[in-house]
Amino acid sequence: MRTLLIVSHPDIIESYSQQYFLNAIKGFEDVTVHHLESHYPNWDIDPKKEQELLRQHDRILFQFPFYWYSSPPLIKHWQDVVLEEGVAFGKRGGILEGKEFGLILMIGVSEREYQAGGKEQFSISELTKPFQAMANKTGMHYLRPFEVYQFPYLEDEQKMDILIPYWQKLTMENNNSLATRESWLIRQLQQLAKSKSNSEEARILQFAMEIIEENRTNMDGLQIVLDQMYHE
Repeated sequence: MRTLLIVSHPDIIESYSQQYFLNAIKGFEDVTVHHLESHYPNWDIDPKKEQELLRQHDRILFQFPFYWYSSPPLIKHWQDVVLEEGVAFGKRGGILEGKEFGLILMIGVSEREYQAGGKEQFSISELTKPFQAMANKTGMHYLRPFEVYQFPYLEDEQKMDILIPYWQKLTMENNNSLATRESWLIRQLQQLAKSKSNSEEARILQFAMEIIEENRTNMDGLQIVLDQMYHE
């Protein structure tokens, strides 16, 4: 699976949260990071180039700060220019048909405020309806949003805890089964082991992978026993 991460932020170099997450995925072979403001500082978006990028990827993600209940304006301009009838949708369209689409949102207000009775009054699901409609219009499967609340105020350990689900949003199949999560973890450890020149670190990673594989074998054996017990 190949993922296209379309990022929009008008001042990304100064954004602590954006830099934190983007630095955490450097070297991810199957993730293409595409920062719109860097590629199109004058907003002169090349629709053919963008459409070709979409064709080459299986999962499309928008990552942006949640400004005034929506995205930075360049994402809306991107939608207007790139998602042409006859290409992205319509009788002769369909380049996005069957792909996955999701949002990664950096939100400056507490999560509890996004509900009826909270300061913001509406849920994130309600406020992102236009993106859900876009996915539906173009035939994409809409994924559950990945929401990061008040990131600069989190403790270092809390920030680290967010990274694994972030990596999973970018690279793991949309299936939360134990087998899927185990396979994903082994792939990440293999990729990490390749990047380690220290033989001791590589040995530890290899040992971790062997433990996961052994546990998986034990779980498969247990499943066979249970199937035999309940289907005799």
